[in-house]
Amino acid sequence: METSEILKKVRQIEIKTKGLSKHIFSGEYNSAFKGRGMSFSEVRDYQYGDDVRNIDWNVTARTGDPFIKVFEEERELTLMLIVDISKSTLFGTRTQTKSELITELSAVLAFSAIQNNDKVGAILFSNEVEKYIPPKKGKKHILRIIREILYHETSHAETNIKNALEYFNNIQKKRSIAFLLSDFMDTNYEASLNISARKHDLIGIHIHDQAEAALPNIGLIQTKDAETGKMVLIDTSSKSFRKNYNEWFESNRTYFTEQFKKTRADILSIKTGEDYVKLLLKFFKTRSR
Repeated sequence: METSEILKKVRQIEIKTKGLSKHIFSGEYNSAFKGRGMSFSEVRDYQYGDDVRNIDWNVTARTGDPFIKVFEEERELTLMLIVDISKSTLFGTRTQTKSELITELSAVLAFSAIQNNDKVGAILFSNEVEKYIPPKKGKKHILRIIREILYHETSHAETNIKNALEYFNNIQKKRSIAFLLSDFMDTNYEASLNISARKHDLIGIHIHDQAEAALPNIGLIQTKDAETGKMVLIDTSSKSFRKNYNEWFESNRTYFTEQFKKTRADILSIKTGEDYVKLLLKFFKTRSR
């Protein structure tokens, strides 16, 4: 793809998501994710009802009048986007693919973070970690992250969440807000998930397509397995096939839900073509409470 086309697509994503972040999600994001603690800001005259424990005795002794220490929240945080770019995310039967939805959600979260002066970093993974973008601030940096998610050429087809979380645990030493965006077509990542959830504020966003949850009866179709590249003829009119397929999807979704709940990490589930604005707003407001 030519550079002009790439820039055009990135610009389209920016226009759509930056407006949402600025006018809808910025304040909600701020309320949902708190700073690391309180830091000293200034002193002011003591007023009736102030906590005497906050009296600045040095300033009070020098002036002869009581003064209070004023503290403010240390707001600056780091947002990490752990993004699944495996080939299974290229699937979509509605108005967008899972990959396109993941890109939009990543952009909304990233622009919300920089509106609050937070740093944003990203880890792009498939079967292995394919790209690490260290946390930084600024619009230019966010546009780079969007560009990489959109156009990074995946060198491995399958999904390995365990590898991604282990890399994240090793590279990100300080506590951060971490969004793991994936279709979670994987298992056996509970140990690394448990470590991530203890060290960081981890949120899992399960991305899926309606056809995955309920495979439609459309007869014989030839499909290509996105992760293996094999061409397969399947009979969707077969009740047993549809049943087995749906059970496979549900087993992965159940595993995702159960493992995240065990670690007390938050989760979201969003379908392609769904109004994610309402879901994100509800999530942020619940977190604020």
